[in-house]
Amino acid sequence: MSDVNGAAAGDASGLTSTVVFRLGTLGTVATDRFTREIEGLGLKPKHVGLMAALSLAAVASQQELAARMGVAPSLMVSLADYLEGLGAVRRVRDPRDRRRQVLTLTKEGQGLLDRCTSMARTLDEEFVAGLTEKQRKALDEALRVMANRAGLP
Repeated sequence: MSDVNGAAAGDASGLTSTVVFRLGTLGTVATDRFTREIEGLGLKPKHVGLMAALSLAAVASQQELAARMGVAPSLMVSLADYLEGLGAVRRVRDPRDRRRQVLTLTKEGQGLLDRCTSMARTLDEEFVAGLTEKQRKALDEALRVMANRAGLP
């Protein structure tokens, strides 16, 4: 039996050999494991993503952050509300534009982000355990190039 490209069913040259499929599958595994790790902190990946975005830019409006993270403004409000309740972010009205809410990462938020980063680094080590140092460096560089092309940090 052949697929539409003529590859035999079960052939490694099919879908499972594509970069998109492999990255997607590994991304799902990585996200699931990271999600379980940060659950104990009362966080979800989008909370951590917001704190990471704030750590890259000293201050940002909720609207700017929603656009940068590719989430709906209403979700950004919900994420910010939750993190503000934890003391991880501070939300203030922009004195030049009262409609604009500006978020900053607090010292407590930076501490939470540092803990999440440590957890992610531990998971990194597990994921790349079977790679040589040369392979790790090549993977890191390839991912950096791909992320830059996609407009990601």
